Amino acid sequence: MAARARLPGVPLVEPSRLRPTLHYELLVCGLAGHALIGVDARHLSDDRLLAREVDGVRWHRCLRCDSWLPVHPPASPARELPPAREEIDLPQRGKPLRDTIVLRLIAVNRALHFVVLGLIAIVIFTFASHREELRGRFFRVLADLQTGASADHPGSGHGLLHDVERAFSLRSDTLRLVAAVFVAYALVEGIEAVGLWYQRRWAEYLTLVVTASLLPLEAYEIAQRFSALKVLTIVINVAVVAYLLWAKRLFGLRGGVAAEHREREHDVGWAALERSAPEVVGAPAVA
Repeated sequence: MAARARLPGVPLVEPSRLRPTLHYELLVCGLAGHALIGVDARHLSDDRLLAREVDGVRWHRCLRCDSWLPVHPPASPARELPPAREEIDLPQRGKPLRDTIVLRLIAVNRALHFVVLGLIAIVIFTFASHREELRGRFFRVLADLQTGASADHPGSGHGLLHDVERAFSLRSDTLRLVAAVFVAYALVEGIEAVGLWYQRRWAEYLTLVVTASLLPLEAYEIAQRFSALKVLTIVINVAVVAYLLWAKRLFGLRGGVAAEHREREHDVGWAALERSAPEVVGAPAVA
């Protein structure tokens, strides 16, 4: 313990119990590397919030996850001293970092929807333009592949063959209208993806409204024909709606955008870094 007390950022008091917590900062640092300042400087500055020397060892603080790492002085320094605070672009941490990760995961999900819906629209447009040419070929292939009850009883109203029969019974204009609906839906999903990736507030509202409006339809689809994929889809969408309402405080919930801004100011900035300095959290002030 006495040896550990010489390291910056290590508290003297051990935690009384283990409380596993997902630290988004450690996750990002593990993937993208630590945010260290002044590792290319010949000498350290007086700003002990960024780096300090202990017993001849240079310790640099990660501005994202608060880890203190021993770093050898550079063999070919690029500067004399680390940059001043006003020159440093602080990385995200705390709730803003969590929101960025979650929103971008939702954005990736919406981007996949955009691609899938776009491909479906292309298939329908192509089918509508070549319906008569494809009719005979489709039925010959499906008659060979169909193994369910619908293959033995085409009029049973079930199975892939019946679905294709219904598609061929639609007019080309109707099929094009269906494809246009898929295109419109794909564009909405694409707009959501771009807006969420850049963390735009309007995109959060758009995603909430669109996702919530589809939940009754998804519940009806599960009631009509149960499948694990449909259940997974509705679970994801319910989670998205709950997250946007609760965590992002949409429609004024839990204090609205003003409360969210206060949380961001608490987690990000030099004041937040000062609150987690070794001297504040319980570690000894080493020279």
